[in-house]
Amino acid sequence: MSQKAEKPTLSGQRIKTRKRDEKEKHDPTAFRDAILQGLNDAGTDLEQVSRYLDSAGSKLNYRRYAEPLLDILFAGGILAPGGTIIQDAADSTKPWRTDVCVFKAQASHQSLKAYYEVFHKLIRRYKYLEKGFEEELKKLIMFLKGFGEEERKKLGLIVGILLANGLGNASCLAQLFEDHLVKDGIALAFATDVFRAWLQEKDMKHIASVLRRSHIGDNLVDLLPINKRTQENFAKHFQEAGLADIVEYQRAKASTMVKKDLQRKMEEMIKDEEPVPEMIVVIKDYMVNHDIPEHEMVVMVWGRIMNAIEWNKKDELVAEQALRHIKVYTPLLAALTESGRSESALINKVQEVCYGNTNLMKVFQKIVILFYKMDILSEDAILKWYKDASSGKGKTMFLDQIKSFVEWLQSAEEEDSEEEEDEQQQVEN
Repeated sequence: MSQKAEKPTLSGQRIKTRKRDEKEKHDPTAFRDAILQGLNDAGTDLEQVSRYLDSAGSKLNYRRYAEPLLDILFAGGILAPGGTIIQDAADSTKPWRTDVCVFKAQASHQSLKAYYEVFHKLIRRYKYLEKGFEEELKKLIMFLKGFGEEERKKLGLIVGILLANGLGNASCLAQLFEDHLVKDGIALAFATDVFRAWLQEKDMKHIASVLRRSHIGDNLVDLLPINKRTQENFAKHFQEAGLADIVEYQRAKASTMVKKDLQRKMEEMIKDEEPVPEMIVVIKDYMVNHDIPEHEMVVMVWGRIMNAIEWNKKDELVAEQALRHIKVYTPLLAALTESGRSESALINKVQEVCYGNTNLMKVFQKIVILFYKMDILSEDAILKWYKDASSGKGKTMFLDQIKSFVEWLQSAEEEDSEEEEDEQQQVEN
């Protein structure tokens, strides 16, 4: 039988690669050289610089070389880890840095605002640079120690302008809290420049809003070296820098943190059923140590007392349950209502809480009478509230509810007044 011929096999076959599949060589140095040439040709006219960057994006690969591009626009050249600029060792005659950059600009708000416009136009034209721009800001702040003092100042000012105008993300400021920047005072000086420029563009409300959204700024005191980390030193530094708004912002944040800590402590004490006298000592200490006004403290304590209870599922039993619960803590509330302002703050808060829970609406009068009997609310405070209650929540209903008690207070007041007059006449006779 004849054998079948073997099929031919291919060896050394060459597959032709299509041009679009060829991998481009990563060459940041060549990209840098092209950008430097274009910037130097454009000169110091930043309008011309923006036009060059706009047109060059169609020829140069901004997407791939976003980091070198932004390095050059901020520092003048490509940055090595740590913040030094990379020089071309192979050819010392080649330019490796340009003067058309933030670090070579004048350290004035007007000059750096012009550089902001360059970044704004560039990123508006090439939206894909947004992510790289945010990463660049983080990197530059991380490298602060490697820059000169003047370079850090200019960078701080332009970062303030950028954040004020919505370019970049304030989360980049989280890098400032790193130990290597804090301990040498670099973080504090940089933040001062950032806030100074920011406040020239926007108000403190804008700064607070941006910091809150970026989860930054809960405690700006941490920018100070640990051996100087006090509220007093923070206030002194920013007052001397002419940034009183930052001092007020930090004071409010610190107060909020203290109150949250106290609320947590109160919840634990109520849950553990600690004696009320011990609770009074703890709260009074907080007031003294953190300068919390009495009228603010009594409102917060009342809120914790009412939030600490799990209300009965049977609506008709809630009122009785509330009065039993509140009565336990009347000595605590009495210790925190030594002024008329505190009494007024408390009765208004009681009104709001009762309005917010339908099962407590009918208990408002009983709570007020209880507080009157326990010397928490005075006649004057109750009558003042009745005359001009500051809160409109359920006002008409609560006024009707307490009307008979107020009339009793007024008649008792008139009788006391008549008795005093009779006594005075007897003395005179």
